Amino acid sequence: MLTVYGAAWCPHCTQTVSYLKQKKIDFTYVDIESAPDDVVQQVIEVNGGDDWVVPTLENDGKWRRGKVFSRRDIDSDLKALGLKLE
Repeated sequence: MLTVYGAAWCPHCTQTVSYLKQKKIDFTYVDIESAPDDVVQQVIEVNGGDDWVVPTLENDGKWRRGKVFSRRDIDSDLKALGLKLE
């Protein structure tokens, strides 16, 4: 299942979550600011090792680094993570 690592104050996270709901894609949301240290460390490593960047996406071990929400890019990002879109 898709996991979205985000933060409540992040507008790109809000846009990503809204888009996933609109597309009826099941996902789990993890607030990075209250996540366990090992989860935070994994998100940091995925994003280059310096800091966490949100929204970061993960599906079945495939990761997409955190980046600005873009309707132009989100579908291809989700497909690259192995999700089927309708």
